[in-house]
Amino acid sequence: MTQTRPFTPQTLPPWRRAVLKVGSSLLAADTGGLSTRYALGLAQFISACHADGREIVLVSSGAVAAGRLMLRDHSHEDTSNAARQAMAALGQTQTVALWQRLFDHPLAQVLLTHDDLRDRRRYLNARATLSELLNYKIMPVVNENDTVAIDELTLGDNDNLAAIVAALVDADLLLIATDIDGLYTADPRTNPDAEPVNEVLELTTGIMAMAGCAGSSVGTGGMRTKLEAAEKAATAGIQTALFNGRDSEVVSLLARGQLRGTLLHTSATRLHARKYWLRHMPAVTGHIHVDAGAAHAIVREGASLLPMGIIRADGMFQRGDMVEIVTGGDDGMLHVIARGIAQYGAAEINRIARTHTRDIGDRLGYSYGENVVHRDDLATLGDTGLLTGEYA
Repeated sequence: MTQTRPFTPQTLPPWRRAVLKVGSSLLAADTGGLSTRYALGLAQFISACHADGREIVLVSSGAVAAGRLMLRDHSHEDTSNAARQAMAALGQTQTVALWQRLFDHPLAQVLLTHDDLRDRRRYLNARATLSELLNYKIMPVVNENDTVAIDELTLGDNDNLAAIVAALVDADLLLIATDIDGLYTADPRTNPDAEPVNEVLELTTGIMAMAGCAGSSVGTGGMRTKLEAAEKAATAGIQTALFNGRDSEVVSLLARGQLRGTLLHTSATRLHARKYWLRHMPAVTGHIHVDAGAAHAIVREGASLLPMGIIRADGMFQRGDMVEIVTGGDDGMLHVIARGIAQYGAAEINRIARTHTRDIGDRLGYSYGENVVHRDDLATLGDTGLLTGEYA
């Protein structure tokens, strides 16, 4: 491949938590199955990040490639979706085992489908699981659950899955390791005049046109899916870095905070993107009435909503639904002070209202945590004109 000029090293934006996507082209062995040839350098990068106190969620492909080798005597006979799912089922353990060999601490496998992420309650459960694993200093290894997903429910490729997971875990950065140095003005494998694109400030139609649509021989995605993933991440206020995971020097630079690849910026911040979504999501399914102390803590201090400050809940909402938080004003009217995603359903909230967080388990027989609405899932409405009276 002829390259007119190399990518210019640039400083990565500061980050504490990142999602790293590794595609099949970096894991597939030439003779079939999986290889640690390129995974080893990426594992060293991950270990260096962990030693620096940073967190990584790994989104790893490779299951179908691994399963295909194990079924090599039969895989050529059946190309159906069921056969691919069987290969994925066989290969999932091989993929996690490959990564586990490269770390001296336990990893956790997390399999997701589109159905898991578009259902709000399952979305919350997935996020809670990933957050808890990170709290335990255990790295999640995420993949699409190909063994049960059907065509209309699949995420399509692990690039887009990685972008969704980045938003799911409130990542600061999305890292996509690929088998090419980054984005070029044209396909460098076929066009010797292709120029590297070091930075993308906005994903315009012109930028998308540079990507083409070809993928690798072992993966499902190509540069276009990586740009689509970057676009999804940008909407959530997350920047994306594309780099060559086969180049040991590039990976080594990455561990030192230097990117030799393409950095795709976003004009949004994670906080603003999430709060905007919370404020403007139309489907409100109920109300939680709170006392003046809870209202003050939410509006003035940015606190989460705890059971002690709750008077009652109205509506038929369930865990994961969008609700409005209301309080009484000096004028005797109810005022909406915030909107958020409920961690408990209406019936559950009415059972734990006015109780201490330590008593939730005794009241319900289980607990989803101490917060009825976590501050990360809550947006106050003081700047929308909906908030009046004492808390305006």
